[in-house]
Order: sequence, then C-alpha cells, then structure tokens
Amino acid sequence: MSKVELESFLKSFILFFSSLGVLAAILFYINYTKNLQTLNEKLFNEMRLCSYDLKCEKFTIKFLEKNKQKLYTLYQNDDGLRSYYPIPNSQKYIMLLKFSKENYAKEIRTLQNQATINFLMVLGVILLLSMLFSIYALYPLKNALLLTQEFIKDILHDFNTPLSTLRLNTSMLKKELGDNEKLIRIEQSVENVLHLQEHLRSYLFNHDMQKERFELKKVLEEQVQMLEKNYPDITFFIEVDSSTTLFSNKKAIIRIVNNILSNAAKYNSTKGSVTITYNKNSHCLYIKDTGAGIKNPKMIFERFYKEQERGIGIGLHIVKKLCDELGIGIEVQSSKENGTTFQLHLKKLILL
Repeated sequence: MSKVELESFLKSFILFFSSLGVLAAILFYINYTKNLQTLNEKLFNEMRLCSYDLKCEKFTIKFLEKNKQKLYTLYQNDDGLRSYYPIPNSQKYIMLLKFSKENYAKEIRTLQNQATINFLMVLGVILLLSMLFSIYALYPLKNALLLTQEFIKDILHDFNTPLSTLRLNTSMLKKELGDNEKLIRIEQSVENVLHLQEHLRSYLFNHDMQKERFELKKVLEEQVQMLEKNYPDITFFIEVDSSTTLFSNKKAIIRIVNNILSNAAKYNSTKGSVTITYNKNSHCLYIKDTGAGIKNPKMIFERFYKEQERGIGIGLHIVKKLCDELGIGIEVQSSKENGTTFQLHLKKLILL
C-alpha cells in the first residue's frame, strides 16, 4: 500500500469509525440513563410491596414520627434510596424503607458493566465495518493511481526512442558542422527532457528503502560540475566538509539537490552566485542564490505552481515528496530581489 493509499485508508477509517463510535456512545448513554431510571422504578415498586408485608431483606425498615415527609415518593441522596409509607391504623407514625448506598452502588456497577460490555461489542463490530468500508472506498483511488502510474510508465518508455534518435543525430551533426549554437540549444533541450523523465521516475517510485553510504560533498560537486557547463556565468561555492557522510537513497538525494541547484542557476541574476553551506551543529544544508526571489514561497511545493513561464511546476513538488519519504525537513526563505535560501534538515541521514 502506497503512502497516498495509506493516508486515504486512515482518513476514511477514522472518519467512519469516529462518526459511528460517537453515535453509538450517545445511544448507549441514552439507553443507560433509561436503564438507570428503570432500576429506580423497580426498586421503588419493591419498596411499595415491602411496605405491605414487610417481607424484604434488601431494605432497611424504620418507624418514624410523622412530620412533613411526602409519602409514596422515592428520594435519592448520599445515603442511597429511601421512601416513606403510611402505617395502617396509625396517624402518628410512618414507615421508612431505605436501600443502602453500598447496595445501590453495586446495582449501578452491574448496570454499568453490562452497558460497557455491550458497548465494546458494538464498537468491535463498528471497527470491523469501518475497516471494510475504508478498504471498499479505497478501490477507486487505487485503480485511478494504478492507471496513472501505468500511463506515466508508458510515456517514460516511449521517451527513450525519440531521445536516443535526437542525441545520436545531434552528435553526428556536431561532427559534421563542429560547435554550433543551435546544436548546443538542442542538446540542452534534450537534457531538459531527460531531467523531466527523471522527475517522473522519482514521482512514481519510492526511495526510502534503498539506502547506501556516500559523501555529501562529492554528490554536490558532481551536480555543480554539470551545471557549470550549462550556466557558465553563474559562480558556485561549496562550503561542505568532506567528512560529512549520509546514509540514504543516493539517487533521491541527487534528484533533490539537482532540482534545487538547477532552479537556483536557472532563475539567478546575471553573473550571480549559488552558495552551498553545511552547518555541523544543526545538520542543515543551505543552498542560497542571488536571484530575483520568489513571490509566494509557501506555494512553491504545490503541484503545477510556477511563477515563471519556463517549466511545468512539478520539480519542487517532487522535491518535497522525496524529502517527506526520506525524512528530510525542507524550508525556504525568499523575498523579491533578495534571493532564495533552501534549508534541508539532514539530521536523520547523517552518519556520525
């Protein structure tokens, strides 16, 4: 079960289970109050019968002088239950029947225990129904995700033939014509399509289970070397200790770093710079550029959101998805004309 499917299952289950659980709790509470009332009426009727024949062991019987006590009425206080009844042929005395606090509490506990058992049994049924309902509700989403993944896989596969043809013919033209600005642009476009292909692969597959040891600085240097060829006017600075070692999925880390660095170079100012630093104390990697900044930093991880005409707006969304899978906290600080800084929290991946 994928992360999206698990999230959908849990939300459906919690919503269905909590709704029916609360409803069942309300119904059982109403039923319990009615049963408590029935218990009081039962005890009151037994008191009335006892007042005629006095053959009852559960009640305490006393004779009191008649005052202002109300007859044939059930009273409940801290001492338990009590009721007053007349004595035949007596105008001066009345009869008190009392049900002790201890016995009354015992009757209530029995009532509560029975209600609790019944409630737990019903809750178990609700639990089972909630799971079955959530699984049933998950099927349409699962099928839709499966169709989407199969569609993207087909597209990725179909990319290979035209891309291979483009690269082969471009190489042949370079041999015939030499270095040419138009050919360089075609090569860059092919590389952009390849990056898009990698984005789609990253979007489809999880990477959190495929882990290995590698040096952070080496990965950064490799990505910077490739970007320096495409952006010769951008200066890159790497201030990372070579001893910093990560234990995670290397391809996913490369994808995260490459996407952020590519954006930092692509949307930078003329003759701008990109500075990469690592703080050993906080285990945070900072990537700072001197570009124009981002208008809405909180929106950049949303799918298809973009502030420029270039791109399709899924790169940073995939970055956020990969960060969540690998346990990397990501933050961004940006303001117009003051550049952008990405902060990656790598504490969970660092090998000390």
